Amino acid sequence: MKRLIAALLAALALLAGCATLDEKQRVWIFQPSDRSWAGGEAAAQGMEDVWIDFHSPRTGKPVKLHGLWAAHDDFAQRKDAPILLYLHGARFNVIGSAFRARRMEDLGFSVLAIDYRGFGKSTNELPSETTAYEDARAAWDWLGRKYPGRPRYIFGHSLGGAIAIELAAQVDDEAGTVVEGTFTSIPDVVSTFKWGWLPISLLITQRFEAVKRVPDIGSPLLVVHGGDDRLIQPELGRKLYEAAKGRKAFVLVEGGSHHNTNSVGQAQYRTALASLFGMYDGNENALRVVQQ
Repeated sequence: MKRLIAALLAALALLAGCATLDEKQRVWIFQPSDRSWAGGEAAAQGMEDVWIDFHSPRTGKPVKLHGLWAAHDDFAQRKDAPILLYLHGARFNVIGSAFRARRMEDLGFSVLAIDYRGFGKSTNELPSETTAYEDARAAWDWLGRKYPGRPRYIFGHSLGGAIAIELAAQVDDEAGTVVEGTFTSIPDVVSTFKWGWLPISLLITQRFEAVKRVPDIGSPLLVVHGGDDRLIQPELGRKLYEAAKGRKAFVLVEGGSHHNTNSVGQAQYRTALASLFGMYDGNENALRVVQQ
């Protein structure tokens, strides 16, 4: 994100062309790669490879997304077992997020985590805000066709949270939405940095203005943020929560950073899921959906 500021400052000085500026922003915001955290490979062991084929609604070109599927222990036995679409943030591929997806599995969800275009084994194309939204929607629709009738939830971490909010605003069949370490908009994030006072907002093409879309979500929303998050300030998560109109909850995980809040706040996650989404632990390790 700090690289984005440098790029925008350079653009102001050099009057760089709009197309070039847009492309550079897409590179620096997404940082697409096949990189993963050191523990990602181990966490991904036992997860099933999933391939999602569709045509881009915008260009008509074929797209192939790679994902990892982890079925919860009781998935086959319970027809109401919840499913979660996991949308990761920038820089690392889906394998790099496998450990975090596994933690959501521990909370009772069967999880599908996907790579956007440009990441991992998905179609090799420089991602953009638009294509990421398309990819999330394609994965959501695939889940609905594959497992009809089951409650589906949306989860997004960091940049993936903004994508999750856009998806939740588009659809009306989600049971709930969870975002962690997420922001109101890219311009708002830039404003929190050292040189954020400079008038560069109008140069930002990949805006991810989640704060404008969050009021359109029709399902309960859980916003989780680490108290020690130095990349995305907790105040931005709080403002995102305040902009939501429906049933919602905000959880501040003390000691949680941008990368470990999911781990440090596991107990708070359980409590919030029980309260907001009607899930309970049933004296077992994983939460279960309450029969209404």
